[in-house]
Amino acid sequence: MKNSYFLPRTTFKKGITVPSLLFILAVTFLASFFPQVTGTLLAQMKDWIFVNLNWAYVWSVTIFVFFLLALVFSKFGSITLGDNDAVPEYSFFSWISMLFAAGMGIGLMYFSVSEPLSHFSDPTFGQMDQIARSKNAQLYTFFHWGIHAWAIYGVVGLSLAYFTYRYKLPLSLRSCFYPILKDRLNGTAGDAIDTFALCSTFFGITTTLGFGVVQLSAGLVEVGLIESSGFSSQIVIVLVIMAISIFSATTGVSKGVKFLSQLNITGAVLLMLFVLTFGPTVFLMGTLSEGIGDYLNQFLSLTFNTHAYEPERQPWYFQWTILYWAWWISWAPYVGLFIAGISRGRTIREFICAVLILPTAFNFLWMTVFGNSAIWFDQHEAAGQLSSLTANADELLFRFLDYLPAPGLSSSFSIFIIFVFFVTSADSGIFVINSIASHNAEKSPKWQLVCWGALLALLALVLLNAGGLQSLQTMTLITALPFSVVMILFCYCLVRALVVDSYYYNTDFSPATSYWSGELWKERLHRIVSVKTSENVEEYIGTTVRGALAELAAEFNSKGITAGIDFRANPTDVSLTIRHKQIEDFVYGVRNESRLVSSVLVKEVNVPNVRKDQANIPMSYFGDNRIGYNVAYFTEKEIIADVLKQYERFLELSSDVRNEIFTDIASKRRN
Repeated sequence: MKNSYFLPRTTFKKGITVPSLLFILAVTFLASFFPQVTGTLLAQMKDWIFVNLNWAYVWSVTIFVFFLLALVFSKFGSITLGDNDAVPEYSFFSWISMLFAAGMGIGLMYFSVSEPLSHFSDPTFGQMDQIARSKNAQLYTFFHWGIHAWAIYGVVGLSLAYFTYRYKLPLSLRSCFYPILKDRLNGTAGDAIDTFALCSTFFGITTTLGFGVVQLSAGLVEVGLIESSGFSSQIVIVLVIMAISIFSATTGVSKGVKFLSQLNITGAVLLMLFVLTFGPTVFLMGTLSEGIGDYLNQFLSLTFNTHAYEPERQPWYFQWTILYWAWWISWAPYVGLFIAGISRGRTIREFICAVLILPTAFNFLWMTVFGNSAIWFDQHEAAGQLSSLTANADELLFRFLDYLPAPGLSSSFSIFIIFVFFVTSADSGIFVINSIASHNAEKSPKWQLVCWGALLALLALVLLNAGGLQSLQTMTLITALPFSVVMILFCYCLVRALVVDSYYYNTDFSPATSYWSGELWKERLHRIVSVKTSENVEEYIGTTVRGALAELAAEFNSKGITAGIDFRANPTDVSLTIRHKQIEDFVYGVRNESRLVSSVLVKEVNVPNVRKDQANIPMSYFGDNRIGYNVAYFTEKEIIADVLKQYERFLELSSDVRNEIFTDIASKRRN
């Protein structure tokens, strides 16, 4: 106990943190000291998966898209991510800014020019004319950065937000398996799930940081701030980025992360408006309209197309579409955890619509402005020089800006935006990693955030220097396939939980309470807290129910209506039957049924009527096979009233001509 006083306080969960660190360090060691062997082996594994199991990625992503769209139009869409009266913690603009910066981040800057130009100049589409290649480039860029990408993030984010804020579970991937694992969430299975999420997040941020630093250094060379993009320059860039990211993460999401995300999105919009204004404006707005139309028109064919009948296109397809699906899936734990953490108080419908539509719309506008401008300049002013640089994606953005006014200023502003994108990705990543490692502890010491940031910077530099970033990226893509299966299980668990949620909040009072007043409250209370044994129910059916039905049968017979009491096998099943020749018989019965009781309620010491995991109840049933209800709290007179209510319904329905298909039993017998 004395020694613990000198140890720093920590919220790390050993079952998650220790195996994660061991795996991260082991993979980094292999990628750094054996980059060629490791890279070759992992590349072969990735190629085999992409070639033979590409359909699995296609179907997984398709399921995610249509699953979320179905929820939007379902009755579950109005459910709040939190208590029913919860309100959003962040303004709409702050919320969108943060989820957008975490979801796409630096990728928008890196691929905004290079991807459309790559599709435009790819030999795979060489048989097309120039106009067709331009449209094709925009279409596939929209496809890769549109609804499908955000559906992947949306499934993880929605599952996490729902189980965290609605079920009051920790913000961790294991919580999404609550309907399956329940109490086992806190065991080895739960730790394994969170360990996978931590490693996936760490590797994704490390590779992004490493590759992005290369683009940043290329931009700094372009504007003349540094002479070369050597390793020494990259060290300085990484240290500066991580220092600011750590400071932002330690100030909390509501301060540093929110401010930088808003700054990020504002800067990106200003840069986009600059290109739109000084680029081929009329052409861009026209192609945006056509591009959205093409995307919507070919949405289904793009979604399901595996190019099985076009083997000549499959290498391109594996390199772009399947790689993108794998990349988005591998990033889903990180992005999903972050956007779930900022989405308390949103409804499911609001969450899905915002996550799918708004970032997708912005991506379409962004990719049109930059990508189509680059293609237009390549055709009209650059004489193909831009498309010839697609292999050097790090420099392509800055070469593109040379064809616009004030290239030095715009390149410097682009570097600033890239820098801020890096910081927002890194600080939210640090926040998420620490949240996973500490099992979403409410208050973690700041030194933990500092340690994660320092480790990210160190390993990124080690891999940059050793040339192992590509191996790390490849391994991340490989892990996407098993995680896609995990995400499908998320969908299954979420549906199960939503069905229970809807049932819980929409279930009305028991029919047995419809006659209640305060007059017999002590008797009611006694019945509620009584132990629900089979003997108790049999006694209730044999006395109260049987007495009520017998009295009612006698009254029916006195009115000239033949009614009888039936016993089926034993006194635990008694019914009143009025038999007919032309219409269905009227039957009102009560039987003894057993029902499973929640194990949670069995363990609750302050519930006196539960002794085991089964309880017996007197359940009503009817001649037309409708679902009955619990009549345990009816008095004898209330049972009589309930039978009369059902008999009045029976006569009302039998008198309606529209119901003859159900009630005309005589014609059915003749046939």
